[in-house]
Amino acid sequence: MKRVVIALGGNAILQRGQKGTYEEQMENVRRTAGQIADIIEKGYEVVITHGNGPQVGALLLHMDAGQQVHGIPAQPMDVAGAMTQGQIGYMIQQALINELRARGIERPVATIVTQTVVDRDDPAFQNPSKPVGPFYDEETAKKLAREKGWTVIEDSGRGWRRVVPSPDPKHHVEAPVIQDLVEKGFIVIASGGGGVPVIEENGQLKGVEAVIDKDLAGERLAEEVNADIFMILTDVNGAAINFGKPDEEWLGKVTVEELKRYYEEGHFKKGSMGPKVLAVIRFIEWGGERAIIASLDRAVEALEGKTGTQVVRA
Repeated sequence: MKRVVIALGGNAILQRGQKGTYEEQMENVRRTAGQIADIIEKGYEVVITHGNGPQVGALLLHMDAGQQVHGIPAQPMDVAGAMTQGQIGYMIQQALINELRARGIERPVATIVTQTVVDRDDPAFQNPSKPVGPFYDEETAKKLAREKGWTVIEDSGRGWRRVVPSPDPKHHVEAPVIQDLVEKGFIVIASGGGGVPVIEENGQLKGVEAVIDKDLAGERLAEEVNADIFMILTDVNGAAINFGKPDEEWLGKVTVEELKRYYEEGHFKKGSMGPKVLAVIRFIEWGGERAIIASLDRAVEALEGKTGTQVVRA
């Protein structure tokens, strides 16, 4: 039986243009659960991870408003990450249990609030680059930067935002628990949003203000559970070179050596496809059998090798 780690993109939970109500998100998750159930029915062992960017953004807005209007203290970024892991994990596990039961399948599904260890000396801490939270006018943003020690930038003409580090994930603290549950037949949801970023100081874990790329963390998860296949599901059906240009070319089956060359040539944007490509390269170089980048609505076809970008060894 092949084991596959599925990294769900943001469109699995919230579609572009939606407001983000619970009802909207739950309906998206129900459709996603149908895709995952199809994969389970085909005999695959499944481990799930997911993004949480819009949900963290909304939570930070809630906390910002609560602090300004009612004086309720805002919580740090690592706590916001843990809170949204619980929120999204709850929705996915409930929807997946219901979908499987409707098909006559009884399987235990569990969400693990996951801590991801990063290096305290990671260069990202000296170069915060990941925008988070609400937009501010310049005066307010710079005032907050002085008061709270934030780094703020002007973000694409839309206003000023806080930026935080995005360090490279090393491993998950809860890996032994996840491994044990997977071996016992649980469908595990873990490393949501890349996991809660923590550093180790004198043998102690400590949360840090950062955001970890969920696909890079998902790849570490795939190593830890000894996955055969790592599949990133997103809103486009694969990776492309010369994207947006007349000679644009979507990649089908590609060797890891070819993909690595395209990556080093700068074909994939840092904030979007770049981390996904780096994650699948790492998985194959680690020893994975196959890695996939594909559209969420074509997940089963992609797993069967019929569509998406299929990354293999030479």
